[in-house]
Amino acid sequence: MEARATQSSEAVGSSRPEENLAREAWKPLFELIQERMRHFPGLAAEFDLSTVQAHMLRTLGYGPQPMSVMASYLACDASNVTGLVDRLEARGLVERRSAEHDRRVKLLCLTAAGAEVRQRLMERVAEPPAAISALSAEDLRALRDVMVRAVAKLSEQREASRGSCAPLPARDDKPG
Repeated sequence: MEARATQSSEAVGSSRPEENLAREAWKPLFELIQERMRHFPGLAAEFDLSTVQAHMLRTLGYGPQPMSVMASYLACDASNVTGLVDRLEARGLVERRSAEHDRRVKLLCLTAAGAEVRQRLMERVAEPPAAISALSAEDLRALRDVMVRAVAKLSEQREASRGSCAPLPARDDKPG
């Protein structure tokens, strides 16, 4: 066991300098994200949503999604999505529609009420944590610019690997 840990750390140590720098950049970003996500269940509860329902509303703001794509995105069985959708549908936030290309495919769509809840939710999600707000304007501009470039790279990678279903977007810069 100890030999494997040594080999693993040696492999990381023998990485190219760019890989080490990427790790050094990613680690604190991941820590900030993890800290923020600890508070996401409470934020979702403010809207009387579970965390998974909140993620569904966020995703559906980009447009209708087949239930199968939503199940894949949520890494759960389609039957779980059915129960989640039933509850959101009962609240008037989501509706099922048949896809034009294949009436057997059910698309999940936000209702007007769902779009309004989503917009309020996304406004709350966009509130920066104190650790970010405390940075200087210069640091905030630099961070913003770097993150915009990183998301652009992500979009390029997704576009290059696009399959039969469009991947879910990474950003929330479009109105729901």
